[in-house]
Amino acid sequence: MNKNISLVIPTYKEKDNIQPLVTRLSEALAGYKYEIVIMDDNSGDGTEELVNSLSEKYPVKIVVRRDKKGLASAVVDGFGHAESDIIIVMDADLQPPPEVVPSLVKAINEGADIAIGSRYVEGGGCEGWSALRRIMSKGAALISHLFLPSTRKIKDPMSGFFVIKRDVVKEADLNPSGFKILLEILMLGKWESAVEVPFMFVTRSRGESKLNAKQQLDYLKHIYSLMQRTGELVRFIKFCIVGGSGVIVNLGLYTLLTRYGGFTPIDDTSAGILSGNIALTISIETSIITNFILNNFFTFSDRNTGGIVSFFKRLLNFNLICVVGALIQIGVTNLFAVVFGFYDILSVLIGIVIAFLWNYLLNNFLTWKK
Repeated sequence: MNKNISLVIPTYKEKDNIQPLVTRLSEALAGYKYEIVIMDDNSGDGTEELVNSLSEKYPVKIVVRRDKKGLASAVVDGFGHAESDIIIVMDADLQPPPEVVPSLVKAINEGADIAIGSRYVEGGGCEGWSALRRIMSKGAALISHLFLPSTRKIKDPMSGFFVIKRDVVKEADLNPSGFKILLEILMLGKWESAVEVPFMFVTRSRGESKLNAKQQLDYLKHIYSLMQRTGELVRFIKFCIVGGSGVIVNLGLYTLLTRYGGFTPIDDTSAGILSGNIALTISIETSIITNFILNNFFTFSDRNTGGIVSFFKRLLNFNLICVVGALIQIGVTNLFAVVFGFYDILSVLIGIVIAFLWNYLLNNFLTWKK
C-alpha cells in the first residue's frame, strides 16, 4: 500500500470546518504517510492562523492566495505545492466524508489513473437535496456528456472529490474557471482508466454554500472554453456547416417536388397531408445520405476508422438516428403547418432546427463515438 499521499483542499471562509476536517482525515488516514495542503483564497476569517496552529500536531500546511480567486484554479496551484505522486482533491465543507478517502486511494493503488468519489453510481447519493437541485446537477452532467466526449464514461464528472496520479496532470495545460476542475482534468489530462467510488454527499452543517447563479454561468463558460481548447467547438461548427448543406438539400428538394414536381404542398387537406409528406420524406432521406457522407469525411474524420463494413454500419446507425430526427421534423412541421396554420416552408424550417439538434447530439454520442 502506497502511503505517500497529498490532499489538496481549496478553501474560502471555511474556518469552522477546518479542525473537524483535519481531525477526521487524521483518523481515516491512520497508518498512511500524508500531507494536507490548504489552498486558501485569502479568507481573512482566521483560517490561516488556525491551520498554522494545527500544523503543530497534524501534517497540514496552508498557502494563502492573496491575488487570485476561484476553487478550480486554487486546486491547480495546489498541485504545485503537493509533494506526493498521489493527489487527493476534496472540498473543506465536509460534504464529501473524509472516511471515503482510503477507498479512493485503494482504487489508485489497484491501477486506476483517476478515482472519483461519485454520487451517481450504486451506493452513492445526495442527502437532503431538493428535486430541483437534483435536476440541475443531472442536467449539468448531461451537458458535459453531450459536448465533452471524454467525460461520457464518467457518471459524475461534476464531482469535486477525486484522486489522481500526478502524471495525469503533469503535462496538461490546465486553465480552469469556476468550480469544476475534474472536467478540465478529464478533458486535458493524460489518463486511461478511471474508477468511480460511491459516496453519500451529506448536508453542510457549518459555513455557507458558494453555489449561486454566477457559478452556473461560469460552468457554461467553462464548457465552451473546453470545447474550444479540445477542438469540439470546431467539430460542432463543422456539423452545423454540413447541417446547413442538408437544409439546402432538404428544403430545396421539398420545394422542387411541391412547386415543380407535381406533389401537393403540406396543408390541412387530405391531398396536402399525403402528397406533401411523401415529398418531405423523399427530401429528408436524400439530405440524410448527403449529410452522412460529408460528416464521415469532414466533421468526424478523426473517428473515421475501419473499412467498408464499418462505413456501412455507421451509415445505418446514422440513418436510424436521423429517421427518428425525421419523425421529429415531420411531427413538428405538421404541428406548426396543420395545427397552428403556419406557412409550410417556415414550418419545415422549424422542424429542421429541432431535428438538427437531435441528430448532432445522438450521432456525436453514438455513430462516431470517441
